Amino acid sequence: MGIVDASNSKVKAEPIYLDLKGDEVVDIGQRVESMFTKVDKLEQTLNKVEQFYSTHSKKQLATSKGSSILASYRRRQQHATHRESIAAKRMQELIRQFGTIIRQITQHKWAGPFMQPVDVVGLGLHDYYEVIEKPMDFSTIKNKMESKDGGGYKSVREIYADVRLIFKNAMIYNDERNDVHVMAKTLLGKVDEKWLQLLPKVDEEEKIQREEEAEAEIDMQLAQNATHAKIVKDLNIEIEEFDRNLEELRNQVLQKCRKMSTEEKKKLSAALTSLSPEDLDKALLIVSHDNPSFHATSQEVDLDIDALSESTLWKLKFFVKSAMQFPRKSSASMGGNNQQNNSNKRKICDALAMSTQKRSKK
Repeated sequence: MGIVDASNSKVKAEPIYLDLKGDEVVDIGQRVESMFTKVDKLEQTLNKVEQFYSTHSKKQLATSKGSSILASYRRRQQHATHRESIAAKRMQELIRQFGTIIRQITQHKWAGPFMQPVDVVGLGLHDYYEVIEKPMDFSTIKNKMESKDGGGYKSVREIYADVRLIFKNAMIYNDERNDVHVMAKTLLGKVDEKWLQLLPKVDEEEKIQREEEAEAEIDMQLAQNATHAKIVKDLNIEIEEFDRNLEELRNQVLQKCRKMSTEEKKKLSAALTSLSPEDLDKALLIVSHDNPSFHATSQEVDLDIDALSESTLWKLKFFVKSAMQFPRKSSASMGGNNQQNNSNKRKICDALAMSTQKRSKK
């Protein structure tokens, strides 16, 4: 004989509840252990879903409603690669056009000092790296533009910034009256002039990129919403299946409960009358669930505890034990209207009292 102790999912000897053989105890214990593991997994999944939905506004989630979500997302994904390819070609064309500007500048008669990195040692410029934070020259830009290892420029604006840096560095390090300063300032003016001619195309391309990035963000949101919607659906199915398995196991255990003694029935009757109105309502529902002919909401409640099945008695016993361990606040303590609950309490108390009197006469 034994009982499944749900408080720590172990099986221990407890002759007062169940009448089980050894193999039945082990089987039920294993099923309970399996259910605890399943609950842990369901809880982890539920926490992830709740975390996702708590970080997204209702407005964002509203975009994920409807059966067309996945179809829309798939259509967008089909065009994503093609769209990215076209965007890359447009940017390469802009870079090519700016490359033409660079060639024009480097062919200028004053471009010589800016073609290669500054010879700091040869020119004795001991403080150069203290003054100039990021050295730059046209050969470095050319190598970066031709790089195939992913270290190249991603936008024409980046190249323009480095070209300007070449001349800005020269103007910062050299005095205004120095020839290098004058040459740098002149060439910088020519670069800016040509850049202004290309700028409308750059602005248009960047606008297109922002729009496509916004679409990509929507695609990602749709994908996440659709994924989590499926997780929620699967989770509901798993919970329903778990509830069915739990009910099946509970019924199996209740069928193995030994017959309750007269003394235990008396204690159960007394315990029922001490419950809060809310818990009494739930106790009546337990009786009603197992006994369709019993009407918990009728004006007169005739509850003969001796007439209840063993499974119903044990359900009530387990419920009472749980209710006493975790007492609930009554509607009266909450300031609510508990007239109906008090009525139910009187009904069941009277019915139990009558049942007790019948047993005493016997």
